[in-house]
Amino acid sequence: MSDEFERTTPRSPEVAGPRTKSRFDIAIFRAKVLALQGLRCVRDWRQQIPLHKRQPLEWTHAVCENRSPLWSAADLAEERLQLGKVQNLRLAARKLDGVLIPAGEVFSFWRQVGRATAQRGFAEGRMLEQGCIVPSVGGGLCQLSNALYQVALAAQCEIVERHTHSRIVPGSAAEMGEDATIAWNYVDLRFRPRRPFQLRVRLSEEELVLTAYSDQPQSLAVLVPQATALNRANNCFDCGQQQCHRHAQARRLEKTTARRAFLVDENWPEFQDWLRAQDTAADELFLPLNGGKWKMDRYRWPTERFHAIHTATLPALQRSWQARRLAQQGAGRQMALFEGAEALAKSYARQLQARHAEIVVAQSLLPFLWRDGALGGRRFSVWMTRLPIARLEAQLNAAQLRYPEQRTLSDFRAPAWIREAESEALAAASKWVTPHLGIAALAPQQTQMLPWILPKLPAAAGSSIVFPGPAIARRGAFLVREAARKLNLKILTTGPSLEGAGYWQGLAAAADPQTAWYTQACAVVLPAFVEHQPRALLTARAAGIPVYCTPECGLLAGDGVTFIHDAAELEFALQQRSR
Repeated sequence: MSDEFERTTPRSPEVAGPRTKSRFDIAIFRAKVLALQGLRCVRDWRQQIPLHKRQPLEWTHAVCENRSPLWSAADLAEERLQLGKVQNLRLAARKLDGVLIPAGEVFSFWRQVGRATAQRGFAEGRMLEQGCIVPSVGGGLCQLSNALYQVALAAQCEIVERHTHSRIVPGSAAEMGEDATIAWNYVDLRFRPRRPFQLRVRLSEEELVLTAYSDQPQSLAVLVPQATALNRANNCFDCGQQQCHRHAQARRLEKTTARRAFLVDENWPEFQDWLRAQDTAADELFLPLNGGKWKMDRYRWPTERFHAIHTATLPALQRSWQARRLAQQGAGRQMALFEGAEALAKSYARQLQARHAEIVVAQSLLPFLWRDGALGGRRFSVWMTRLPIARLEAQLNAAQLRYPEQRTLSDFRAPAWIREAESEALAAASKWVTPHLGIAALAPQQTQMLPWILPKLPAAAGSSIVFPGPAIARRGAFLVREAARKLNLKILTTGPSLEGAGYWQGLAAAADPQTAWYTQACAVVLPAFVEHQPRALLTARAAGIPVYCTPECGLLAGDGVTFIHDAAELEFALQQRSR
């Protein structure tokens, strides 16, 4: 271990009483800091410390893992500083996650993370300075540098530079001699690995988790430091030194409280009802654009009871334009939808602040927010609008094996990283919220079920069997077509054929556009392999029309809904209704 920059001055334990810091004391300290920062800049310019690139995780052999709690039992007055610390860790983790450090190259904390400024989204957290815990932009990053130092030791790296804290706080890493303080940019943590390794940095709801991966299998060392106890050091809330220059500065932080943020996308009536039942007076709503102003029902969310409203109008309009210029189905359209959701998620992430401690997020945004670390250190729930991608693709793959001639069953699969990011995020979510029974069945203990909302319609009694919506293989259109052919029936359709022109070959007729389709129906049939938003089936139920569908449609059997499980049951249902 090199000790070229190792601090050798002795540290003192926590003192019995704090000394009031004058403006002169602080000015002298700042002058010293500026001088040291200048010297560091010159030295780094000469040495050319490398910036290591982030990349997807390549190795799977964990060398060591460090876990440390995000939250301490601090006084409630310090809530904003706690939230600020977690925000700072969240931003720094994004810069370190995926970094691959080659053997023999120096790693520098500040070179990788960059300066912690308010312009870059960093918040005021708690920092140990001159023996006191004081508010500072970027405060709390020492928790990450401590974890990095401990991982570097476990991975047998050469420690090039490391500094201890100026005071030992009881219960902290400093008390165990495992700390590594940092201060831009004159106090740094630097090390040089003897073997290459890659970092993965994650914030769960309660912990900072830092793991080092190698290209070769090794025994895993799990490091779980004791909880930090910064609240036991002198701090600006309970030190009793009201004459101190820093006291008034800190007191302005006391009234800040954590807030809940709703990150929404396309609205569903079920989610709107659930939202109206919440107490949102202190919450903030993030929506693509103001649906009322733009006269777009898709984004017409109830906004009147929120503390603040945030929009992402430009990404929403760009996504809408892109969707309109593409075909109604196909890989190109599906990929464009992912890209639109990613742009919206990034816009929301830029507007999130440290105060947003709890998130309710639309599923379409989930993998992108998870990958970028925006959900780290936050409790979050998910509005589930479809099956998880992994499950969705598994169901389509199974259908493709049964019906290999149906090419649209396999026309698109999500990129692997999106599928994996969504799976990780859903496992970490505190709650799923959905009205879809098929989705809820995947995580019954984790799901809050909502009732489907039926429109208010008069009873109807037509004479036609209806296949609702667009004709595509995943909705079982080919099964209905074959059954109609065998039984010599004509089916009424309410949407275009996405399987090509002439798909029904005289077996179907389009519903009269001048009349509500449900008034022409005696039954509605949907043998779907995948169906996430069964609005047509809900319309039929509201009008008292019998529904024949697969369990994949997400409804409960009974009360006018009959499940069909195979082609034989479908044919029997069609034959019965055609009499």
